[in-house]
Amino acid sequence: MTIAEPLAQNLSAAMREGSQLEHQEAEHSVFMSELLAGRVNETGYADYLLRLRVVYAAMEATVRDHLDDPAVAAVHDTALERLAAIDADLEHWAPHGTPGREVDSPAAATYRQRLEAAGEWGGLLVAHHYTRYLGDLSGGQAIGRILDRTFELDGAGTSFYAFPEIPKPKPYKDAYRARLDALELSPQDVARVVDEVKVAFRLNQALFTELGQNIDGYRR
Repeated sequence: MTIAEPLAQNLSAAMREGSQLEHQEAEHSVFMSELLAGRVNETGYADYLLRLRVVYAAMEATVRDHLDDPAVAAVHDTALERLAAIDADLEHWAPHGTPGREVDSPAAATYRQRLEAAGEWGGLLVAHHYTRYLGDLSGGQAIGRILDRTFELDGAGTSFYAFPEIPKPKPYKDAYRARLDALELSPQDVARVVDEVKVAFRLNQALFTELGQNIDGYRR
């Protein structure tokens, strides 16, 4: 009698389930907890955006440089890009901010370096793409609503959370995951992607930890 081997897990499910701990730890950081509670002031949110700008500038440039990789091409979509939206929001939150939108952030610099290095293999870059953009289309939407309500913005300063070309996030996310699952990756490569998703969440947590060091100055 032959015992059948278990079916290999879909890539998208492996990415989600394999990084749950890291995801939860990032979500429950002090800075993110205060932001979700509506207790972070304008300066704190602007400092958060400045760090995100470093991340998205690096990721979007690296993705464009590697569109010849089938894995990167499978998930690339200009409708997801956030750099222009971040710049628009910074005009609201920090109109007289630092020249060139520069920020002194070791955590953001480390994140940028990891993104640039991820260009060595498309699967690594896809791990970061998935972590950031699907997060923006999921929990990120709640942050946008909290900001809008807390500061009575009526939509101003929340372009980062607006995806005008993606009116229905759920079908889009389902299609995105289907494209991930269609990638022909070996079990070893799937494990490598999952490990990089964990790294991506830890890099995000490092951003939050860095911001949390000034939480008393950021509280409303």
